[in-house]
Amino acid sequence: MIERYNWDQVPEEELTPLIKRQVIHTPSMTLLRVQFKRGALVPAHAHVHQQISMVMSGRLRIEVEGVETVLTPDSILIIPSNANHLAEALEDTIDIDIFSPARTDWLQ
Repeated sequence: MIERYNWDQVPEEELTPLIKRQVIHTPSMTLLRVQFKRGALVPAHAHVHQQISMVMSGRLRIEVEGVETVLTPDSILIIPSNANHLAEALEDTIDIDIFSPARTDWLQ
């Protein structure tokens, strides 16, 4: 079965006044679109999921295991499973993340 989505039809969830997300789940992966306002911070955390992060617009500072990088449009970063990481929006940013395996912890 083929499923087609448009982001403008995927429900938006406000996590904080500075962070909104949209999530699409499949049995084996999760696709996430995050809208960050400048100054938004995702505190340091780790998870078993491998993560691919792609900045579509804006600038996002990401620190993985103490190594800092700044993602700009079309930048792609692969975050290994169980790696400690954080993110900070240096300006208004739209980011796309892919997680494998699926983020079943977000299904609640």
